[in-house]
Amino acid sequence: MKRSLVLLPLLAWSSLLAAEDLGRIIFQDDFSRNESQEKTDEPGNGWGTNSKSRAKGNKQVDLRDGAMYIYISPEADHAVSVTQAAEFTNGAVAMRFRLDDAKDSLGLDFADAQCKEVHAGHLFAARVSPKQVLLQDLKTGGMRLDIHTARQAKKKLTDEQEQALKGKQKAVTRAIEIGKWHDLLVKVAGDELSVTIDGQFVGSFKSPGIAHPTKRMLRLAVPRNAVVDDVKIWRKE
Repeated sequence: MKRSLVLLPLLAWSSLLAAEDLGRIIFQDDFSRNESQEKTDEPGNGWGTNSKSRAKGNKQVDLRDGAMYIYISPEADHAVSVTQAAEFTNGAVAMRFRLDDAKDSLGLDFADAQCKEVHAGHLFAARVSPKQVLLQDLKTGGMRLDIHTARQAKKKLTDEQEQALKGKQKAVTRAIEIGKWHDLLVKVAGDELSVTIDGQFVGSFKSPGIAHPTKRMLRLAVPRNAVVDDVKIWRKE
């Protein structure tokens, strides 16, 4: 039986989500399936990974116990990125997650690969670690193409670029228990990004990049390890 000990909290979380006006659900996954082999990533259901290009093809995503385990390979030169197409203007993403070490974290990066103003389509992100939640506007901040290019080349930023980086992220202190499942809800409405964990509002952040008209992809960014389950994505408009 799939985590029967957490059935009641899960039902309570489902009731909370049902009470929210989140829009129309466009994707969901409870990872209740098996892989055909264990040598390479095979998450299925439309999920993609960067293991082939950034980890020499080594496996970094494993389906087991009805959940998706994400872990970085020693051969990787970049954080693990697990992607799912999800197009909306305003919407929400919910999932259950677990961090098993104080150094672990889970990022929900929203992207639009068709946007050429930014590096790799990065728009904005909500990153959860054991001690805080970090909300970032990447489109008009650190991933703005000219800023990212200058940083990669280790060039001094212009005064305008330095000014553009100011106020483009917000850190909110929020401790979570390691080794325990938690419920996460990230909502996008206009230029505002908000986060709720275990039914409690954590914080929100307003910035121009969040209002990018079309979010086309969700990327789960994992620098070390994370476990996720019961992913749902809604489109409100």
